[in-house]
Order: sequence, then structure tokens, then C-alpha cells
Amino acid sequence: MTTSGQTCSLSDRTCVPCSGGIPALTRDEANAHMTELRPDWNLDADAKVLGRHYTFKGFAKATYLANLCAWLADQQGHHPDISFGWGYVDVKLTTHEIGGLSENDFIWAAKLDQLTA
Repeated sequence: MTTSGQTCSLSDRTCVPCSGGIPALTRDEANAHMTELRPDWNLDADAKVLGRHYTFKGFAKATYLANLCAWLADQQGHHPDISFGWGYVDVKLTTHEIGGLSENDFIWAAKLDQLTA
């Protein structure tokens, strides 16, 4: 996406509702988007899930991040799988409607990166 001839970063974009009918990103397309994320994000073996594992000392900070993820999900209308407990948060993104990754997954991840910078 461009604005006045300049490319918009993923974190500047907004997730767009997906009702299927589009192909999931290929591994090459997903890898191209990975360059805009922090290096802690990873793709699963099939390039269908984008994930990140966070570690903390204690429970409170993990809870705060899980709540931030829930808030961002509500704001963007794009909902990751979030699991957390004492000292950790795991975030996994995929677009269930298309059975793989969409640009929305990377937009959401980039926004979380921006919020946690």
C-alpha cells in the first residue's frame, strides 16, 4: 500500500475483515513480511502460523501483555490465540477462514511490536 508514493509499514495499516475467498500467503510472501517484524517472531514449518514466545519474571507482566493482546485484537477485529501463565505469553496468529496466514496476521504482529517497543 502506498500513500503519496511512499510505502506504509505494516504497523500503520489496519486489519481488514476476511471472509475467505483469498489464498493464504505463500512461504515467500510470509518471509517478505517477516522482515518488518522483530526477529523473535517465527513461522511454523508449513508457514501457516506466525508465533512469538515472551518470557517474564513473574505473573503480573505476563497478564499485562495478555490483556494488551486482547485489547489489540478487539481494536483490529483480528484475534490471535493467546496463552499465558507464570513467566510466559505465547501468541499464535493464523487466518482460520483461509487456512493459513494473511496480511492481517502480520499487521497485527507489527502493531503489537510497536506497542511493546
